[in-house]
Amino acid sequence: MADVATFEISGHVASITLNRPDSMNALNPELRYALSQHFDEVENNDDIWLAVVTGSGERAFCAGMDLRHRAREADATDEQSSEWQRMMNQTNPLNLRWHFPKPVIAKVNGFALGGGLELAMACDIIVAADHAELGLPEPRRGLIAGGVGVHRLPRQIGLKPAMGYMLTGRHMTAQRAYELGLVNEVVPAAELDETVDKWVQDILRCAPLAVRATKEAAMKGLDTYLSEANGLDYPAEKARANSQDAREGPRAFAEKRPPEWQGR
Repeated sequence: MADVATFEISGHVASITLNRPDSMNALNPELRYALSQHFDEVENNDDIWLAVVTGSGERAFCAGMDLRHRAREADATDEQSSEWQRMMNQTNPLNLRWHFPKPVIAKVNGFALGGGLELAMACDIIVAADHAELGLPEPRRGLIAGGVGVHRLPRQIGLKPAMGYMLTGRHMTAQRAYELGLVNEVVPAAELDETVDKWVQDILRCAPLAVRATKEAAMKGLDTYLSEANGLDYPAEKARANSQDAREGPRAFAEKRPPEWQGR
């Protein structure tokens, strides 16, 4: 699957790149399956502390579902249909992994539409190039944003703005997405890599188990009332509290030196 999505590890950072630039990185079964495998690796590899996902080329982060592929499905051979079904059965997309434990940054280098925006919204931080456009245009194709988009967008930007975009299929500019709180930062395309790297380095300055505990508590806490959220047990927090890093942080502060995180 290296041809449709690339995967690299540098230090403790995994980089995932959707690699179908001629199709604006649209999601076909092969790409969905490859992304699922790569996020499995991020989740299960203890040496990976965070991930960055982006699209190949300058036009698109991801244009969503590959509608050309959808149109070809009716003419596919039984063998090909069986292979696509196999991949679908073994695909666990990020937008359905409700409590993915490690931070993920979306580097939005162009259009993020439909399933592409759903992928970005499933990430924890979105940094966008200033020429990027975002939206859920599915109703214009007789579809809905069924990859949790119809639920995530109202929660992330508010009901009325979300309904305005979802019921019309309109795109929003990167700047408007920033104003609505959907995007963390908007920069010129030439500064996108450098800006995302600054976010990565800031996260790496934090203890990885503390980052995971923070994410788990924040995300799971949103599923319940504030008073209940504060009293819940969080496995990632227990792991952090009993870790070497929990002792290393105060020790490094007292000794006036940078902490040396071990992730355990």
